[in-house]
Amino acid sequence: MPHRRVALQTRISQKVGQLISQPAWNAILNGSSAILVATGYVLIRSKRVQAHKACMLAAVGTSTAFLISYVDYHLRVGSVRFPGQGIARSGYLTMLGTHTILAAAIVPLVIITLLRALKGRFSDHKRIARWTLPLWAYVSVTGVLIYLLLYQVYAAPHP
Repeated sequence: MPHRRVALQTRISQKVGQLISQPAWNAILNGSSAILVATGYVLIRSKRVQAHKACMLAAVGTSTAFLISYVDYHLRVGSVRFPGQGIARSGYLTMLGTHTILAAAIVPLVIITLLRALKGRFSDHKRIARWTLPLWAYVSVTGVLIYLLLYQVYAAPHP
């Protein structure tokens, strides 16, 4: 069944690619995740538990869609080199480094946080969510910033 989901996501990504680039689609998914995570935080602080749950499940969905689309894109294209120089390059590589390390760490953190909530282990969920939420937000926001720098601000000119 999971391979069907991956195939479906790949087909969706290819269709979207006809409208916008896949990196732009990935940035939309990342930005959506960031908004959903922030909204989920506001909702739980307001004690709106069911709305929080719906928001966070949507954030997991958009982050999962992003991850599948991102891997699909980079398996086909490979890595994309940042063309900026000097301080822009240093800043970009620093952000990319922290983003990459935390992106690898966030996957198991999200899974553990989600499972604890779904099992009703809310004190354990809350304890790990205090770490998961800001890291997830950082990874999602820096993902959008990396896209903007790599594909918009320092994009190679079109002929």
